[in-house]
Amino acid sequence: MTAALPDCSLERAAMARGARIVAGVDEAGRGPLAGPVTAAAVVLDLRRIPAGLNDSKKLTSARRLALADRIMASCDWAVGHASVEEIDRLNILRAAHLAMCRALAGLARRPCLALIDGNMLPRDLDLPGEAVVGGDARCASIAAASILAKTVRDRIMVDLAQQHPGYGWEANAGYPTPAHQQALIALGPTPHHRRSFAPVHKILCKDQSASS
Repeated sequence: MTAALPDCSLERAAMARGARIVAGVDEAGRGPLAGPVTAAAVVLDLRRIPAGLNDSKKLTSARRLALADRIMASCDWAVGHASVEEIDRLNILRAAHLAMCRALAGLARRPCLALIDGNMLPRDLDLPGEAVVGGDARCASIAAASILAKTVRDRIMVDLAQQHPGYGWEANAGYPTPAHQQALIALGPTPHHRRSFAPVHKILCKDQSASS
């Protein structure tokens, strides 16, 4: 049996309650050892929803890219980032929430409601929000945001891979694959590695012990 695709029931329910502009919000990049965390906010035009929207993790790279182009052409959308420095200072959850707030602030029109993937709302959210557990698999707006966030972040990591070859970021997007972790040990951390993440922190501690 084929799993159901995300739909617009949450958006339509919000509009039935009086909301005029409903944004879906999701992030990409909470798990990697390197690079920013990226969030996207998307306001779908419910009269012309791109066909095939789904959780970005369930789509091929080619399908994500094609859908990202359609989303950007037909929707109000914006992307926000939190830097490696902010991730290390705030923690990854708070940094992801900061990126979400930045994405919402970048929309052309202020939403009446933000549908946020996950079980928590950002504490600095300055508009009404609803946390949606598993939202990227349930809610079309959140699925669209997941596609944009992943697509934009992957492109950032491809660019960073050209500046810092050897870690495989063009393929692993900074996630802790065995090859990435082996390169981290062999080459050491870059300025784009998250010092607060255990695999990076352990290497830095070893380096400090060796030099003291």
